[in-house]
Amino acid sequence: MAQTPPPLPISNPQTLPPTTTTTTLATPALQAFASRLTETVRQGFAQRRPWSELLDRSAFTRPDSLSEAASRLRKNSSYFRVNYLSLIASVLALSLLTNPISLLVLLALLAAWLFLYLFRPSDSPLVLFGRTFSDRETLGVLIVSTIVVVFLTSVGSILVSALMIGLAVVAAHGAFRTPEDLFLDDQEPAAAGLLSFLGGAASSAVATAAPAVAARV
Repeated sequence: MAQTPPPLPISNPQTLPPTTTTTTLATPALQAFASRLTETVRQGFAQRRPWSELLDRSAFTRPDSLSEAASRLRKNSSYFRVNYLSLIASVLALSLLTNPISLLVLLALLAAWLFLYLFRPSDSPLVLFGRTFSDRETLGVLIVSTIVVVFLTSVGSILVSALMIGLAVVAAHGAFRTPEDLFLDDQEPAAAGLLSFLGGAASSAVATAAPAVAARV
């Protein structure tokens, strides 16, 4: 008499670890954020003016009054806005590179915001040291950590000092460089200015991260 073969083991799909769905849900949102931010920065740098035009020594003259200096700064900031933002970003980067501890702290804070709140699936609770944190508790911890890092450590003073130096360099260049008549007619729209490119990049990043934040509200 033939013996019946032993039954094959049946796997239970409910026993799969929940982390597999977490990574698949978080990765596309993070990739979309990175790609959109990279594309925005690339398009912004495509609008920069030649650096030789920025550093043309023959175009520097002393302004006759404060009103003329302010007018020059307004026109030059509209024309060289991408170059000016690059200068300010370079000063900030140089200040952070000379203070590697502050740079590591800022990178850790940014990574905490991205992976623990913005692009973490809302249906996946955060578990640290055996304790489960809700979205409101996670947001509160991140806000308090940001305030402590920016205002109660040397990171805030480094950022403020670098920003003030960068703005001083931009203001001095904009006030002493004579605007040329070649670009004054087409560079006067009210929306143009030093912060227009920065506002476009920020709005693009917010638009990408908005669905992840809205899912937690």
